[in-house]
Amino acid sequence: MNEPAAQPMSSVRHRISIDVETAYLDDQSEPREQRYVFAYTITIRNEGEVPAKLLTRHWIITDANGRVQEVRGDGVVGEQPYLKPGQGFRYSSGAVLETPVGTMQGSYQMIADDGAQFDAPIAAFRLAMPGMLH
Repeated sequence: MNEPAAQPMSSVRHRISIDVETAYLDDQSEPREQRYVFAYTITIRNEGEVPAKLLTRHWIITDANGRVQEVRGDGVVGEQPYLKPGQGFRYSSGAVLETPVGTMQGSYQMIADDGAQFDAPIAAFRLAMPGMLH
């Protein structure tokens, strides 16, 4: 008789999914001055079994010259969303780079109602001016 493989408890109890959409903001960018402005919209969803609150954020923003900006702070857009299982939170923010292409990655630091603190990783995503990538 085959039984389903046991999953680590934390992977089911505490699971946050993060989806990202990006856009280049032509009207706010000044390529002649090496200023490239990007917007990103993030959807955070609690796919775990325990309500959790987003406490802080940590971003690593890298431009095409290898220049790295690290951003840490409380919450996102001035909020610390509390997400019950199945709930989501969506927000938009922006980043300014000196090159037309770059990447962002990071994590949200969460605390669950059961007291567990955990990181919700944000996989690297690309910021690119249209026409820069083939």
